[in-house]
Parts: sequence; C-alpha cells; structure tokens
Amino acid sequence: MLKETFDAVASVPENPDSNDSPNVAFRDRKYRSFNDVKEVEMKTAKKKVLVVMGSTGVGKSRLAIDLAEHFAGVEIINADSMQVYRGLDILTNKVPLCERKGVPHHLLGTIDASMEFTSKDFRDIAIPIIDDILSRGCLPVIVGGTNYYIQALVSPYLVDDVVEDMAEGSGNSLLGDIDLNSISSSSAFELLKEIDPIAANRIHPNDHRKIHRYLSVYANSGVLPSSLFHGNPAKKWGRADNFRYTCCFIWVDSSLPVLDRNINSRVDCMIDAGLLDEVSDIYKPKSDYTRGMKQAIGVREFEEFFRVYFLNNEALYTSAWNSNIDVPNSVNITHISKPKFADILHSKDCELRTLLVEAIDKFKANTRKLARRQKRRLNHLKTDFSWNLKYIDATRAFSDEACDWWSALVLEPCVNIVRTFLLEGADSFTSNEISDDILKQRLVSRELCTQYVCEACGNRVLRGTHEWEQHKKGRVHRKRFLRFKKSLGSFSPDQHTDNYADVSKLQIIDFTSPKLST
Repeated sequence: MLKETFDAVASVPENPDSNDSPNVAFRDRKYRSFNDVKEVEMKTAKKKVLVVMGSTGVGKSRLAIDLAEHFAGVEIINADSMQVYRGLDILTNKVPLCERKGVPHHLLGTIDASMEFTSKDFRDIAIPIIDDILSRGCLPVIVGGTNYYIQALVSPYLVDDVVEDMAEGSGNSLLGDIDLNSISSSSAFELLKEIDPIAANRIHPNDHRKIHRYLSVYANSGVLPSSLFHGNPAKKWGRADNFRYTCCFIWVDSSLPVLDRNINSRVDCMIDAGLLDEVSDIYKPKSDYTRGMKQAIGVREFEEFFRVYFLNNEALYTSAWNSNIDVPNSVNITHISKPKFADILHSKDCELRTLLVEAIDKFKANTRKLARRQKRRLNHLKTDFSWNLKYIDATRAFSDEACDWWSALVLEPCVNIVRTFLLEGADSFTSNEISDDILKQRLVSRELCTQYVCEACGNRVLRGTHEWEQHKKGRVHRKRFLRFKKSLGSFSPDQHTDNYADVSKLQIIDFTSPKLST
C-alpha cells in the first residue's frame, strides 16, 4: 500500500510549462492517496522532527499547514522571535485562526509583550512541547525564521550551558552595581568595549540586544563573551552531529527580486489591515526598543511619525500616551474618535504624509535587510555547519501567481521529502558529509574579528572581510566614496574609486584570539 502511495504522489508532470494547470494532476493524486497517507504508522516518526526554515515572506507557515493535509498528527511549533509575543498580530504576521485549518499551533502569541524571550527560554519551553507531541505519536513541525531559536532547540549546546561550566573557574564580574537595564545603548557598547573588545568588535554598535546579552553573560558569570567563540565551545555550537533530534530541514527560498516584491506588497497589505492602529496602541515617547515585542521591525520605524502626530493632537497625546500629564479640563476625551492613520497617506498635511511615507519605506527596507540576513545565516548553516537543508525554490510559485504553481513546485516536492524522511532511514537528512578538518577550516575562514569602518559612508561599521567586500560593491558606497575623495582633494580620474590606500581613511581593527578570564 505504501509503495502505491509513493508511486501515486511521485509522478510529477515532466513539463511544468505545459498548458495544463500545474496542480490539477497533483490534486487528483492527492485525494486518491489521501486516506492511505493518513494510515501511515506514525511510530516511524518517533524522535523525528520536521523543521521548515526560510527568510521572511517565503510562505513557511503556509507550507507547514498544507503539509498537515498529507500527514496525520502534524502540530506546529512557532520559532519566530516576534510571533511568540501576544499582540501586534498584523505587524508580526501571525497566521489567523481561520487560516490554520485546525492544525494545533504552539508558542504563537503566548509570551507577554514586555518580557525578554531568549533562545534558552525558547528551548526550555519548546522541548517539553515536542516531547509531548512525540509521545502522542504525532509529528512536530518547527516553523520560523529565527535561526538562533532553531539552533538552540536542535543542538544540545547553548551559550548559557557553556557559561555555567566555565564560570566556576572564571573571575568575578567587574560590573559591580551597574544596572544594565538603566544604562543607555551607547554607554552599554562602550562598557562592552572596555570589558571585552574582541566581543564588541564582532557585533554592530546598534545591535542593542546582543550587546545587552554579552554584558549579562559577563555580569552573571565573569566569563568573557569572546571566550565562547574559540576552542571547544565553538566546536560544539550548531554541529549537525550533535543534534538533539533526528531532523529533516526544509529551506523554502525565493530569488531576491521576487522576495523584495512580496515584502513590499505584504507591508502595504499590513497598512491597509490596520497595522498603524496596532503600533499606535503601544506607542510611548522615548520607548526602550531593545526589549520584548518593541524590538519588532515596524515599531521603531514609526516613532517619529507618531511623535509628531500626537504632539499635533495634544489631547490624544496627553490622555492615552503620557499619563503623567493632566488633560486640560476643556478637553472632552470621550468625544475624541480613534484616528484613521491610513487616511494621512491621502491627506493634505504634507509633514505628516511625508513622515508616514518615510516610515513605511524604512519598514520595507529593514524587512528586506532582515530577509537577506536570514538567507546568509541559512547558507552559513548549510556550508559551515554541514546542515543538510533540503532546498525548495518557490520563486516561480510567487512570480506567476496567475497560474497556481505552489502545489506542483513547492508542496509536492516537500510531501515527497517528508514521506521519505518518516518512512526511511533518516541519517542522510540531518547532516552533509563534511570532515571535521574541512569544517574547522571553513569556520576559521569566516574571519569576524576584523572590523572595517567606512568613513565615506558615515563611519559605517562592517564586520569581517565578507561584509566589507560586499559593501564596496554597492552603488551607494561608490557614489559616496567618489564624493569623499573629491572633498579631500585627492581624486584623480585614473584612480580606482575603492583605493582607500590613497586617502588613508579606512579604519581596520584587528584583534588576536582572546585570553580566557581567570
């Protein structure tokens, strides 16, 4: 019976460009084999976990829910660091209840928005959930774009665990009575540079969350964060041969032009659906955007717009957003209607309209940057950590939506991958065959302890040679550098526009391997 099921689903149309609808044949086969698939012995899936990965906007949640129609007992564990929080359902793009098709979802909108939810927190909550799902003979499906969450979950190594092991032989914290929650972001980074310049050099000065994390590690244990990047701790992190579960990783991807278009379109849909109302409800002047849900892309970007809007509407500002200021008696708050922010896009208020358009553009740009970081991280896991990611290209499914290619080009290949994973040996699904020597060489080659500061681009910090080389190729950088050299009076048409040696304005900071704290 199982062989007949495989044969029925495996016969994909050889020519996807034919005039026939791409999903008609698949739909027919799906329903013929549906009951057979539901009868598959789920005991074969014991201790096996499916992980759907990919950058934002590629359809990870959609795929996971679609897979539940083919495999009994699918339960989804959310691995998105912002979707775990309650609230901001539009901004964080949570799957609405009506679109979940009855598939159980875990860790979706369950954490208080003001709490800090770390990778360790995610791991400690998700493991019991997964164990419970497995004990009931069901299939856990991890879905999300926060790759550090997934690494913490499937790998038995976590920074917190290693810190505990190292802390016994380490010195005491030197932070004394400093309250990390009360110091400014710039002061926190300067403090980290003083304590551990190697760790500070690995991260961007605006990466407030990681700065706070490194300082917390040192404050609580006396262990230098940079000591975790070298030696035995670094060898364990994320290695495929150390996984807690037998995993099947599916990487859903799309070309950047199509992905950018999807992201821009999705943001526009969010605005139409009431995103601004959501964000305005949590707006507070001078908010801390380094903790909880306020870290989400799409919150900070609208701060200046809301600041000007509510200053121009003082009654709203004082009554709802600043409880420390009394509302004038002449103002009847009950008669103040909820603002319609989206209407400002078509209003005659040039200042507010300009601020809103700029905020939306920044929201889109930062989301596109996030997608690129996620893609780089997945490539890193595949290349440097030997994760065996089953690559699914969804580009055509999104670029030609008039003809539904999703089923034929995305869903059907994934059904075949998952079925093989559940019913056959899974050794080949977890890791690629890469020797330890090759892996070590790759990790060493990812030189991250050299920092480049591009003065032509406003002292922008680039971490590692790869980021610097990519930055040099950018059109914006080349234009700025051309103007920069002219301003120094050192420009000659015969000179290459990226020859920093002529102007000595590129700062290169190189650090040696750290010494463990004693």
